[in-house]
Amino acid sequence: MPEGPSIVILRELLAPYVHKTVRKVAGDAPIDIERMGGRRILDIRSWGKHLLIEFSGFSLRVHLLLFGSYSIGRPKSQKPRLSLYFARDELHFYACSVKYVEGELDAAYDWAADVMSEAWDAAAARRKLRADPDRYACDALLDQTVFSGAGNIIKNEVLYRVRVHPLSRVGALPSRKLAALVAETRDYSFEFLERKREGTLSRSWQVHTRERCPGCGGALQLRDLGRSRRRSFYCERCQVLYRSGELPLNAPKP
Repeated sequence: MPEGPSIVILRELLAPYVHKTVRKVAGDAPIDIERMGGRRILDIRSWGKHLLIEFSGFSLRVHLLLFGSYSIGRPKSQKPRLSLYFARDELHFYACSVKYVEGELDAAYDWAADVMSEAWDAAAARRKLRADPDRYACDALLDQTVFSGAGNIIKNEVLYRVRVHPLSRVGALPSRKLAALVAETRDYSFEFLERKREGTLSRSWQVHTRERCPGCGGALQLRDLGRSRRRSFYCERCQVLYRSGELPLNAPKP
């Protein structure tokens, strides 16, 4: 599933379509796709994993889900979920979810939760985490109402970089560690963006899909953890397990 930084790149690729008029619409999306025909695109924005194509009075929300993709210009061999045709170009989306968002986007979305947004609010993220102290850290990082745009790659890399075990309880994290987790999620998301632009993203991963810990050299664990049951790559030695009401386990010796 594309994470927030990848959707930012898609938004940038589609910027030339702003102010262009949709001449024709096609596809099997279960919405009134003809509503966009003859309409001019006012803006193209993103919120987390949502691509937002804004028209007057409503917007199209595209979520690429697990296996979604897109093509600009020439279509792929598979059947598009939605195709937008312009005077001299065309845009196709595949295996995705498309819905309408009515009214103003600023009223529909909490931009302060988007880790890639200029409106990102770290203090608000910390408050949301403290409000659910029993949640596992691995689940909290995937909560789009707290870290919109964060996905499994960001989760694994951030938890390793701040040395927090995925099954740590959020409420057990010391204040400085909680602040570090929030700050690193934002910082790593922008590193992800730059690495993705350079084509070096996978080479820069410290633990995601890796077998050995870059810190201690030990074998990394791979398990489906948390209520989300998403793949977690982590080091039992280097990442401290914080549990409510107890001293942290496997804490590094002073």
